[in-house]
Amino acid sequence: MAELRRSDPGGRENRSRPRARDVVAVAAVGVFMLVFLTVSGELAFAPFVGAALALAALALIYYLGALGVAGPGPRPAAASTVRPVDSETAEAMLDRLSLPVLLIGPAGRIERANPAARAFLGLGVERGLLSTVLRQPRVLEAVNAALRGERGATVEYSTRAPLESHVRAIVEPIRLPTPEQTPLRAMLVLADETASKRAERMRADFLANASHELRTPLASLSGFIDTLSGPARDDPEASERFLGIMREQTERMRRLINDLLSLSRVEMNEHVPPSGECDLAALAGDVVRTLSPMAEPRGLSIAVEAPDEPVRIGGDRDQIYEVIENLVENALKYSRDGGRVRIVVRTDRSRDSAEQPAERIAADSARLTLAAPAIDPAARYAVVRVYDEGAGIERRYLPRLSERFFRVSGQKSGPRSGTGLGLAIVKHIVSRHRGGFAVESAPGSGSVFTVFFPTVEADSAARTEDDADAVTKP
Repeated sequence: MAELRRSDPGGRENRSRPRARDVVAVAAVGVFMLVFLTVSGELAFAPFVGAALALAALALIYYLGALGVAGPGPRPAAASTVRPVDSETAEAMLDRLSLPVLLIGPAGRIERANPAARAFLGLGVERGLLSTVLRQPRVLEAVNAALRGERGATVEYSTRAPLESHVRAIVEPIRLPTPEQTPLRAMLVLADETASKRAERMRADFLANASHELRTPLASLSGFIDTLSGPARDDPEASERFLGIMREQTERMRRLINDLLSLSRVEMNEHVPPSGECDLAALAGDVVRTLSPMAEPRGLSIAVEAPDEPVRIGGDRDQIYEVIENLVENALKYSRDGGRVRIVVRTDRSRDSAEQPAERIAADSARLTLAAPAIDPAARYAVVRVYDEGAGIERRYLPRLSERFFRVSGQKSGPRSGTGLGLAIVKHIVSRHRGGFAVESAPGSGSVFTVFFPTVEADSAARTEDDADAVTKP
């Protein structure tokens, strides 16, 4: 009988079906008797409902058990048969993974790397030493431990150049399923957590900075509201003056929030290379048309000196526009009434000539590079310089110009004050575009702010070289 049960798995199912039909029949008779007792008045309606539901539940449970009577017999073939994955399928699955995965063999040599790993580490060819492409001692130590048969490990590391990155490395020892005995390998998975770490830090910084900077205008608004509700309620002249101040404070908060959001977006994407192209000369003209209404009431003039042909760079058009707009807006704020703001656009410059103009604005002027380009110094650059006729900046303040919320003490900024975030935004955008940011200033002689970016040809060449280089990450 046991052999028959094993050889005929369908027999168990056939025997369970009559039992299931019996359950249904008994349940139907039970429900009929309950209905009869209720109609005849022997049973109240509420107990009838409860008994019927209980009977139905018991019948359902017993019915399901009857369909799946436990007994000797094989499991369905689909559940008991697991086919091993062949090597070609495994490699295809590995290649489709978005996470960088590497197989490390004896002596720390890379035996296999999926496309995501080759792109992440800049691998041109495989079978090189891991230590030549990933100079992280803790990760290399974990890989060596796995090759010795020790337990796997998870290691987190960070890099600062050329751009900040945060990576979680997962190392596990594995033995390949081959007929002969083979040495242990190590599987290395690299999870890029830069975006999540950056988002976490940005959220904390945003809350701290926003609460600090919004406290003053909010306190001012609260005070004026109390004044208008009390002593100045019936004073039209005071009310008009206070409403004007409240309007200015509200505008200040609006600008501050916009700049905070802009800075957060820029910092969030700073590690992502920009795409697209833009024309610096055309963008400079667009900025002048936008900011001319701001210059006219104070008698300021804006002049653009640019080549007739386009000055093309690779990058995000909106972000490059924001860079030029922030620099020109600062120049307008801090220039004396009736002064002149000059925008100079040049192309095909070496790094040295792009970083600093040939002529100084004053014999005693101070120069400082706030952000240096991250590519070959021999590349060619396109340049935007913005000259103002303001009071100038003392040498000791130059290193702090790109700090958040930093404002030079005693500087007058015209009728519209800044938020202290404009130059921080400029620095982050320039860094994302592999460019440079420099300043020259002297008290009494004004300032010149310079941004420069790789030209389209130089940027393309640099990216091609990076892709072909087998050693790109420290």
